[in-house]
Amino acid sequence: MNNVQQQIERYIATWNETDATARRAAIDEIFAEGAAYTDPLAAVEGRDAIDALIAGAQGQFPGLVFRLLGPVDAHHDIVRFTWELGPEGTEAPVVGFDVAVLDADGRIVQVHGFLDKVPAAA
Repeated sequence: MNNVQQQIERYIATWNETDATARRAAIDEIFAEGAAYTDPLAAVEGRDAIDALIAGAQGQFPGLVFRLLGPVDAHHDIVRFTWELGPEGTEAPVVGFDVAVLDADGRIVQVHGFLDKVPAAA
């Protein structure tokens, strides 16, 4: 379980990594080849697409950071965790819940994301 916690912490850190080279290196370590990511706003497949998705989120939400909320829960090859996105030191306007599937090496094969709290459209 400790390795799973660390893997998800690295996953969250990857969403905050603004150095493109370092972010891509982390993606290559964390995600299995052919990995997929799906949430209400995106559905992508492959490390290149995941990298582009993360870069796009950083561009859309400059200055905001992803943080893991609470413990990571896992059984077999399935992991669930809650995260938030917001400015450092203040209440986060966005909260989400992800379910990830890992391969035998602990790499992420699939992420299914859900948005639990989002700001109201102006």
